[in-house]
Amino acid sequence: MAGRPLSHLATIPVDQVKGIGPRSTKKLAEAGISSVADLLLHPPRRYLDRSQLFDIAAVPLGEEVTVGGLVMSVSRRRIRGNRQMIDAVIGDGTNVLVARWFNPWIKVQEGWEVVLSGKVERFQGKLQMKSPDMERMGSDSLLTGRVVPFHPSAGGIGPAAMRRSIWNALTRSRPIHDVLPEEMLDRLDLVDRDYAIANIHFPETARDAEPAKKRLIFDELFRLELALALRKQKLIDDTVGVMHDTSGELVKRFLAALPYELTSAQVRVIQEIEADMGSAHAMHRLLQGEVGSGKTVVAAAALLTGVQSGYQGAVMAPTEVLAEQHYLGFRDLFETAGLAPALQDPDTIEGQVNMFAEPAANSGPTIKMALLTANSVEVNFLPVGTAKRADVVGWIGDGTIELIVGTHSLIQESLSFDRLGMAVVDEQHRFGVYQRVSLRDKAEDYDPDMLIMTATPIPRTYAMTLYGDLEVSTLDEMPPGRIPVMTKQIPMAQMKQAYALIREEVAAGHQAFVVAPLVDESDKLEVTSATEEFDRFTGELSGVKVGLMHGQLRPAEKDVVMHRFRDGEIDVLVATTVIEVGIDIPNATVMVILDADRFGLSQLHQLRGRVGRGRDAATCLLMADPTTDEGTERLAAMVATTDGFRLAEEDLRIRGQGTVFGTRQAGIKDLKMADILRDAPLLIEARREAFAMVASDPRLENHPEAAAEVRALLGADVDWLFRS
Repeated sequence: MAGRPLSHLATIPVDQVKGIGPRSTKKLAEAGISSVADLLLHPPRRYLDRSQLFDIAAVPLGEEVTVGGLVMSVSRRRIRGNRQMIDAVIGDGTNVLVARWFNPWIKVQEGWEVVLSGKVERFQGKLQMKSPDMERMGSDSLLTGRVVPFHPSAGGIGPAAMRRSIWNALTRSRPIHDVLPEEMLDRLDLVDRDYAIANIHFPETARDAEPAKKRLIFDELFRLELALALRKQKLIDDTVGVMHDTSGELVKRFLAALPYELTSAQVRVIQEIEADMGSAHAMHRLLQGEVGSGKTVVAAAALLTGVQSGYQGAVMAPTEVLAEQHYLGFRDLFETAGLAPALQDPDTIEGQVNMFAEPAANSGPTIKMALLTANSVEVNFLPVGTAKRADVVGWIGDGTIELIVGTHSLIQESLSFDRLGMAVVDEQHRFGVYQRVSLRDKAEDYDPDMLIMTATPIPRTYAMTLYGDLEVSTLDEMPPGRIPVMTKQIPMAQMKQAYALIREEVAAGHQAFVVAPLVDESDKLEVTSATEEFDRFTGELSGVKVGLMHGQLRPAEKDVVMHRFRDGEIDVLVATTVIEVGIDIPNATVMVILDADRFGLSQLHQLRGRVGRGRDAATCLLMADPTTDEGTERLAAMVATTDGFRLAEEDLRIRGQGTVFGTRQAGIKDLKMADILRDAPLLIEARREAFAMVASDPRLENHPEAAAEVRALLGADVDWLFRS
């Protein structure tokens, strides 16, 4: 092997580098730098070009310059505060200047030839450099006469110490072996790794740093995508899937009975899912789409594909409110399609072993559904409130119930499925990895197909890293006739506008939401609270029925409030973000968000999506007096567009990319050099190359060094990815 690979350098502790002692080692480890490889992949944040020497007579004032000359005299004297001032007169034959330091440890002697870097000013008629960097001519300088890197501090280790440590590490590590084939480097116009690492830190010219940066950004993205490609391949190799029947009549009957035409995006995504479900490998697909883009119908078609194949379907939602919403949504869809079973008399259930016998041939199939949460249990073949939990659990276990909607209750050890073949996880970012795995593991001898849904639009580049191991389907088209929600930003002092709009809409027979950030008043945050606003709106809106909803209510209390609001017994619901997802009230036409600048952009978009779900025009009022630039930017973006994908890009730009895998609970370190928005073209290339490499060499037997690098540099995070 020509040189040392990064995987080897990742095994060498950072304390082996000259100049890094035990104390520095501990500090660097706390900052995530434990090995020589970590140190070499700690890039400079900026450079200062000190490679050009100016004649002292020609130096521009006030600019960073480098000059050289002879030390003609040195003087030291004490000044106020018991400090020491050192003046050295430097001449180069064209003029002289005074270099001045307020540092008793500066070593400079008359007769030395030196190079100085700093800003030149005129003081009392003389040229002066205050506190310049200085090196003796002929020394191995890292500070003068060259392009000087400035590395970010890490663990309390400053730029100067980082620079010297990285120089020492680089000197002993080169040449650095490249794990990518030359053919790939030539095709992608990338420099080799040894050049890249050397020139990202210590380029001979400022231009040399650019190709080095491009290569190391590619490497960072390539490692991530290679890990994802390996995980995807492992899923294919290790899973025993279900080959579902995609030609059955159940899905066709369901889709034909819908009272509206599917969008072309829905048709496309249903076909993508059917292709997955018809294969022998378990489906792992992400379905993303705007609020109101039709994800429920797509999920229903997927679940029915499983049922018509003789398997059960399960939908797991993060909250009871959302689970109940899904249950009601699916129940209504199946009733419309003529797939709902006839209601049974609960008093005659005991002893009737044939009550769930297949219906007569001429009546067609039906779907038996259940809702199962910690506090609710319902089935669609018994009157509301009459189902017993023990019975429902038994019917799930023996296969009588074909479709189950629930919360974490679905993954309790006491619950077993007969033949779980299709699992849907909604608002997946609210679940941990193990919860999704636990649902999948409810099928013991095979792996059920899994559809992960989110109503939070994800930028394409983010999806390629965050969910790069999944197939991604996107509903990027809204049903025709949907009226965009009008959005306005209004100062908090003009609350009367909100009252007037709510009165007007309630008088027209509509309903409204009012969202506050906190449940109770807080002395720490100057924000409104749901309880305070409930009192205020109740007082201001005389004759209007106002309800209160927040996360501290008991589940049963939440159910009562939501039922009353859904049934029209409440006109205005004052709530916290507990209603962010899963609430479908087509009659609601007003959303008032108080202290809106306190909310994240995706959260604001989700809240706005609670209104405008019917045929009437809706309005969202962002009540806010933003005090930060970010808050102002978020509100401006909300007013400018209702396109969730544009807002997701803007949110990513405003907040920064953070930890790429953070929301998957996978802890992969922050990208040090790459920015997935700025570097989208490189990300696309890295993904294509990584997946092509794994496609041709599934276990990287012909690329062992690339595999070793992924494991060495991503460490335990890769193991987590494979477990997830």
